[in-house]
Amino acid sequence: MTRNERGMIETFAMEIRLGLSISGTLLFLLLELAGPYRKPSVSKFKRWVVNLVLALFNTVVLNLISRGAIVAAAAYVTANRVGLLNLIEPPSWFKTLATLVFMDFMLYVWHLLNHEAPLLWRFHRVHHSDLNMDVSTAARFHLGELMISAVIKIALVYFIGAALTGVVVFESLLLLCAQFHHSSLRVPAWFERVFWVLFVPPSMHRIHHSVVIRERNANYGTVFSLWDRIMGTMRADVDQTGIRIGLGAYPRAERLNLHHLLTMPFTRAVR
Repeated sequence: MTRNERGMIETFAMEIRLGLSISGTLLFLLLELAGPYRKPSVSKFKRWVVNLVLALFNTVVLNLISRGAIVAAAAYVTANRVGLLNLIEPPSWFKTLATLVFMDFMLYVWHLLNHEAPLLWRFHRVHHSDLNMDVSTAARFHLGELMISAVIKIALVYFIGAALTGVVVFESLLLLCAQFHHSSLRVPAWFERVFWVLFVPPSMHRIHHSVVIRERNANYGTVFSLWDRIMGTMRADVDQTGIRIGLGAYPRAERLNLHHLLTMPFTRAVR
């Protein structure tokens, strides 16, 4: 695969992600406005401005530093047959499925570590400090966390010999699933029960965003809920109507403006 071909693939993958990001955000916003799960406790408009400006800042910086690096890594290992999957030469469908399952499990592990390792939690708490949870929360991450995560993903792509199609499918599913389970839309109870068998519905992730630490340190899954079941980190026994979103150390919206979020990892450690 030539450099020009890899460049075309990277550009195409980024266009797909950008299109999904914008369309998913608009779709879930409209659904939230039409059938919200609960009324906002703070200004939705101000939260959205902060979250989306933070997301735009992250996107610009990441594109300048490592434009399409994860997809580029997948294109390279596919073309040069690097990694475990390329040692056994499985069918393309198996390689794509194995890539998706492996990357999602490792994302579960990474998410858990973000809660358990003090240094990682300093960055991840930016995400959890949101006082309400809706689709914009899916884009509320500190640049430091995203950069560390990108490096780890690239290493995992090389290790397993991830299929290019598998990486593109995984990144697309990751985005849409995160937007869905962060969204504050009213979902029929029967649908959530069925969806929860394999995937992560809003009610499952809402528990994860609770101010109660023992509830927050559970339900780490992003695409599949199976990992929480297997690893014993699943929680379902929480009254959804009583969940308060956020972090106990950051109860005031005026202390969660953009500059507060950017500097939060470098302030005192809190749980």
